[in-house]
Amino acid sequence: MNELKSYCPSPQAIPGVEMTTIDRLTHQEFHLTFRPVPGEKPAEMIRRLALVVHEREGSVVRHEIFGAIGAHPQIIAALQREFGHPGWPVHWVEGHPGTGQGISGMHVLAVAGVRVDTLELGGRPIGRVFRDGGARHCLLGDIRPANLDASRPHQFLELFENLEGALHETGMNMANVMRTWFFLDDILAWYEPFNAVRNEFYHQRKVFKGVMPASTGIGGRNPVRAAIVAGAWAVQAIEAPVAVQEVPSPLQCPSWEYGSAFSRAVLLAEPAGRRLLLSGTASIEPNGRSAHVGDVDRQIALTMEVAHAVLASRGFEFSDVTRATAYFRNIQDAPAFYAWRQEQRVEPFPLVMTESTICRDELLFEIELDAFATRQDHEHRVTPQSPPAFCLRGR
Repeated sequence: MNELKSYCPSPQAIPGVEMTTIDRLTHQEFHLTFRPVPGEKPAEMIRRLALVVHEREGSVVRHEIFGAIGAHPQIIAALQREFGHPGWPVHWVEGHPGTGQGISGMHVLAVAGVRVDTLELGGRPIGRVFRDGGARHCLLGDIRPANLDASRPHQFLELFENLEGALHETGMNMANVMRTWFFLDDILAWYEPFNAVRNEFYHQRKVFKGVMPASTGIGGRNPVRAAIVAGAWAVQAIEAPVAVQEVPSPLQCPSWEYGSAFSRAVLLAEPAGRRLLLSGTASIEPNGRSAHVGDVDRQIALTMEVAHAVLASRGFEFSDVTRATAYFRNIQDAPAFYAWRQEQRVEPFPLVMTESTICRDELLFEIELDAFATRQDHEHRVTPQSPPAFCLRGR
């Protein structure tokens, strides 16, 4: 049986929903992106989520929301009404939509036809684990420190220890992590110490000897006012050959050349399909310097050129994107992205746009995205020779 992928801008005429369905050998994946509908209250977005998930008998394994902190209680109450006490973590990041509705949007990954287990820390869910036949996946969210009075670097170190402890509960470790998300409160005030803590932790855990995860590091408050919250995606081979491979950027230098420990992108290769996870990408020159300072149009153009070059280097196109988040320093610049898309004749893909602080004061735009292509998708595309892959091993 081959894997099939389909994209539906609005399943069953539910407004403001985009869904990519991937029929796997053992189950289905549903990649859902929700944006606010004019006039609706924030909690009504959860009603739309429930309609889609319940109809497909799905289980949510990853859930991220970008919105005003003030909307958080309404959303959590709506989740409890629609799902009882959800057994998954809700990864909330402050983000301004520019519409006055409180929520920029949300991304959800759900699966159906497979058992899903929940990881908890201190009585609250922090992760979901499922098996897709050849591999086990662990998706962690809303990982945060407990001691909110500690310094920011110490909070980050405690967060890493909590993340590592959750992985150990599943029989995994940091070597299994292929993707991370870090959302920092007041990022510009401590981005350098953040990188120092990450570099030291990765050195201690020998992460540099394998494949460094793709990553996003972006500014954004969280409801508990921790210095940082994080998410991660780890994978462990069970039966079928599964490989995680670093994907360099053809147009940018490796990030560690300027002190940030992450891969530009990571490719998860399985027998029937390939998944590419692109790190947060911005207007950075090959020498690591920021480009087109003060010009959002040119920053968007360069950023998207870089993103496409990474995708194309492994045989992907924007049409393969299943999830994307665009971060604007000023959400009023969002029309510039639409203008770029129209100029380049790029068809819409599942996207949430939100206002967030990027890791450099002069950067006005950043994008991250996920893409999936079946084996059939790649048969007609030329893929250049790839560097050796790091094969995941079970325990």
